[in-house]
Amino acid sequence: MRYGYWTPVFGGWLRNVPDEGMAATWEYTRDLTRNAERWGYDLTLIAELNLNDIKGIDQPALDAWSTAAALAAVTETIELMVAVRPNFHHPALFAKAAANIDRIAGGRLALNVVSSWWADEARQYGLQFDQHDDRYARTSEWLRVVDGLWTEERFSFAGDFYQTEAAICAPKPAKRPTVYAGGESEKAKAMIAAQCDAYVMHGDPAAAIAPKIADMRARRAAAGGAPMQYGMAAYAIVRDSEAEAKRELERITTVAELPAGYANFDQWLSGTQLERELKLQEYAVSNRGLRPNLVGTPEQLRERIAEYEAAGLDLLLLQMSPQAEEMERFAAQVMGTA
Repeated sequence: MRYGYWTPVFGGWLRNVPDEGMAATWEYTRDLTRNAERWGYDLTLIAELNLNDIKGIDQPALDAWSTAAALAAVTETIELMVAVRPNFHHPALFAKAAANIDRIAGGRLALNVVSSWWADEARQYGLQFDQHDDRYARTSEWLRVVDGLWTEERFSFAGDFYQTEAAICAPKPAKRPTVYAGGESEKAKAMIAAQCDAYVMHGDPAAAIAPKIADMRARRAAAGGAPMQYGMAAYAIVRDSEAEAKRELERITTVAELPAGYANFDQWLSGTQLERELKLQEYAVSNRGLRPNLVGTPEQLRERIAEYEAAGLDLLLLQMSPQAEEMERFAAQVMGTA
């Protein structure tokens, strides 16, 4: 298993805890990433949103790509998996900038291609926001242009969304960046199986992840591509006893006063008590991070991670809070590397 973590570009991951002790600053991010290398983490995912999806849209959020360029210059081994949204970046100009960042990083850049979901953000910034199927049509063209610029001396393209004419990208990346992408619709999975290198999923139990991986393996084989990698988001809590871990879980999911964001959280009060508790957990931690149940003792977490490995998972993309302290603990007690 490879271990990655989400760079806390939003100043944390918990919607119910206002101050997690990890400010959305360059200094915190730099120090965390350097320490993560020392603790044995393989990768960091740097999310790209101009608005803060976790702490509120008026709160600070670090820019993904300038942060990635800075991290490329001050780190040595960690893979920088940076989110990119095609409707926010012209592919030819992006290919040039990303190739330069990969050169700075010595071939450690990777892309997490996200077909945008936040219409309000796009409207605020005056950017195009496509309907669902059009997003993946745009992403498919966008990837063709980026890959063409990275692999050909001159690249011409005429599509529905993008056009280039004998465009040049030099220098090219030190190595072709791995392209990760996620999505659960038919359009998304078809595009990913045909054009990407890795499939990333929201958190789910191993029994739900296994058929998703099997499905994507079959799609990839039908498309004639090389084997893909498979990653999943998860929130981790490791403690010396199960009772301690459960107390921490209760702390991060207990809501004393409803944040303003709950008003838009899909009728969170509806349904049975169990449904309500599940909705609270889904809101408290993003990307369905609590569904994998990586909450417990080191032995329990290692057993659950082994189940994911058996299902075919290659990469865990972890969120923790407070990030530095919990990542060091996880590395020492679960990974055995710190």
